[in-house]
Amino acid sequence: MTKNVSEIFGAMVFNDDVMRERLPKEVYKSLTRSVATGKTIDPSIADVVANAMKDWAVEKGATHYTHWFQPLTGVTAEKHDAFIAPVGNCKVVMEFSGKELIRGESDASSFPSGGLRATFEARGYTAWDPASYAFVKDGTLYIPTAFCSYTGEALDSKTPLLRSMDAISHEALRLLRLFGDTQCRRVEVTVGAEQEYFIIDKAMYDRRKDLVYTGRTLFGAPAPKGQELEDHYFGPLKTRIAAFMSDLDEALWKMGINAKTKHNEAAPAQHELAPIYATVNIAVDQNLLTMEYMKKIAERHGLVCLLHEKPYAGVNGSGKHNNWSITANGKNLLDPGKTPEENAKFLLILAAVIKAVDDYQDLLRISIAHAGNDHRLGANEAPPAIVSIFVGEELGTLIDSIVDGTAYKGAKAAMMDLGIPTVPVFRKDTTDRNRTSPFAFTGNKFEFRMLGSSQNIAMPNTVLNTAVAEVFCQFANVLEKAENFDAAVAKLIKDTFTAHRRIIFDGNGYSQAWEEEAAHRGLLNLRTSVDAYKTFMDPKNVKLFASHGVMSETEMRSREEIFFENYSKIVNIEALTMIVMATRDYIPAVEQYIAELADVAVKKQSIAANISCRVESELIRRLSDLNTKAFNAMEALKSIETSAAAIADAKLRAECYCDKVLPAMKVLRDAIDEMETLTASKHWPVPTYGDMMFRV
Repeated sequence: MTKNVSEIFGAMVFNDDVMRERLPKEVYKSLTRSVATGKTIDPSIADVVANAMKDWAVEKGATHYTHWFQPLTGVTAEKHDAFIAPVGNCKVVMEFSGKELIRGESDASSFPSGGLRATFEARGYTAWDPASYAFVKDGTLYIPTAFCSYTGEALDSKTPLLRSMDAISHEALRLLRLFGDTQCRRVEVTVGAEQEYFIIDKAMYDRRKDLVYTGRTLFGAPAPKGQELEDHYFGPLKTRIAAFMSDLDEALWKMGINAKTKHNEAAPAQHELAPIYATVNIAVDQNLLTMEYMKKIAERHGLVCLLHEKPYAGVNGSGKHNNWSITANGKNLLDPGKTPEENAKFLLILAAVIKAVDDYQDLLRISIAHAGNDHRLGANEAPPAIVSIFVGEELGTLIDSIVDGTAYKGAKAAMMDLGIPTVPVFRKDTTDRNRTSPFAFTGNKFEFRMLGSSQNIAMPNTVLNTAVAEVFCQFANVLEKAENFDAAVAKLIKDTFTAHRRIIFDGNGYSQAWEEEAAHRGLLNLRTSVDAYKTFMDPKNVKLFASHGVMSETEMRSREEIFFENYSKIVNIEALTMIVMATRDYIPAVEQYIAELADVAVKKQSIAANISCRVESELIRRLSDLNTKAFNAMEALKSIETSAAAIADAKLRAECYCDKVLPAMKVLRDAIDEMETLTASKHWPVPTYGDMMFRV
């Protein structure tokens, strides 16, 4: 690995330093001014920027460029065009125009559109996002872009995100102006997305059809050892894993991604990477790149990176903790300071976030809803499906004092003294952490912990930005008319905390008592993704996105259709994979083992009639019963799946897959998993959980 990180960091990125060096001074100022204020780029500078970008990329080995975008597939898309242009006599030159930089064209009908585009309405456009840095990867210049239809509807995840960034900046500036800030030109949302993942040996992965087709194991009995000893968490890195992580760090650093922390996670073969914060649109791009590099670099090491939320049943699932904050002029607006009780601006913004989360619980739940994430929520380190906020003891006490009108004594800065003379005494944090909280305040940011590991973080941040922008707007409407600003702020803070204290919960989110209490408080418990999707088009949600120009009702309806369609497609693929594996692998393998047992019994009897065949007889009986049960369950699954697939309405089809197909899949899995515990290892057709998690 390259030793001098500072030399390689950002080497493949057309970042601010490169632009300052390569662009004419006035062009650089114009471009950065537009990005800083969220204004439209001056078209007259496009050719200059494009040419400088091309020259730099060619020096980095690029021969092609691509408009890199985020269609509604959950992953990225790219089409590569060469820089070459013919000049006669079989010669070419390398060219790249401002028009090619600003706009590209793609087949919009071939991506999910939720009915926005018909097959014959093919034209779609990609539009340069100058606020996200271009970069060179594998000989191509990648230009981050938005993606829209010929008629202007957003067909991607990035366009609504960029709109939500404008919305929250506009409304936050209204509040800041009231507090006397006349200098800030734009308020930014910053995000750091912690990424959890599993690693498996590629040879074992290739033998598991379920992992290949669906990303998770659809069958598998628990290994004798799981994570119960807690010895994997933060444990020493295995040699192959350390080598993979080292190469991953270097690749990410070259892309300007601040990969900061790496460690073993709770489950065997599970790991985590955490970056430093970036502006939210850049954080989205970088997280998508991180997932791509994890997969590519793992393959170089004979490994496979599993990004599914629940690749193995019964152990820790993988999430993506979204650390969200707001900054103005480089200052964190969610920093409470040493005396939060005196920081009216912080308390008002805190109240706004709490109100936003309470008012739009359903949208936050929808934003992380995914067929894979349903298996993870509420178990093994993942937060429950009920949205709540953890604020910690210090802020919780302060909020209570504001609501109840009592004196706030303040939190004492306790010291940690381990009683060992050589170990320094240090200051403790003013609050503990709550690993079961879906939305936790962690000092100067909120950690949205419900996101699934495979998920594009654009949608959760779009929802969060827009919901908070709406509350900022409501607050500004009140305060701009106030005769006594300080008194109005104090009243608004108290009224908001009073009305929305129900969403604050600092206890055990896994407990049955909390589920009952949450219901009593009136909080939503949308247990499945399908339950959540049904609330997307509620009038309040349509009004929210439309009023801030983030998504039109038409764009929302298209996404609702895609939500249901994708859910059905995922479960459909899983069900068909189970049927194939049961039919071709498991049932025949167990039949062969039964036949071998019968042969052994016959041979024993041929030696002497009084030799006991109890072991063989009992195994034959139990395995025969289970194999019959598995066969019947497989036939039942076929029938139910066929019926579900035939349902025309997307919502009704998703409901059928959720309510009928998934339970039928469980019956088949239970039978085969039990057979695994009774079948000789040499007859079992696929690697077991023990093989996959402990032999990397």
